[in-house]
Amino acid sequence: MPTHAVQKSDGSNEDPSNDDVIGSQIRELRKAKGMTLQEVADAAGVSVGHLSQIERNQSKLQIGTLKKISNTLGVQIAWFFHATDIPADERDIIVRADKRRKLTFTQLGIQEELLSPNLNGPLEVLMSTIEAGADSGDYSHGGVEAGLVISGTLDLWVSGQHFVLHAGDSFSFKSTEVHRCANPGQEPTKVVWIITPPQY
Repeated sequence: MPTHAVQKSDGSNEDPSNDDVIGSQIRELRKAKGMTLQEVADAAGVSVGHLSQIERNQSKLQIGTLKKISNTLGVQIAWFFHATDIPADERDIIVRADKRRKLTFTQLGIQEELLSPNLNGPLEVLMSTIEAGADSGDYSHGGVEAGLVISGTLDLWVSGQHFVLHAGDSFSFKSTEVHRCANPGQEPTKVVWIITPPQY
């Protein structure tokens, strides 16, 4: 499930906190491309001050803003699923458990790990860890997706139909249908998602 907007079930609507390294990666990539703070801020629709705070990991970072910054810098959002020290013979084939690229949004209660080696092909495979009480809200996008609940309980809505899934249950639907998922339990829920075409 590419995270778009996950809320706590208490109705709070706080912006997600950015991962500790995302801001630094934004700054490094911006400088590598020879772009100024002003140029990136203008293109992404944020203030220079806000972008500066994001780069210094001093401001909460919304997924929508990260996507705009990614587009401005000419990369997919998956660029920030940063992995290092991958052996040359394993690159684009193998993903070791300790080398998964991650996006963590602590205030959303969700972490997403990229299980596929890259997003160059037709498939994207993610592992989502959804904390108790987290809710994605309704959204839709192009493509098709499927999933397998690894642990915990998952509430899933597809075009208004509600399903309760447990470990071992799987699902598939057209991503153009309005869908939503949530964790109604007391423990984290883990779900493997297969999405085509890649969304990150």
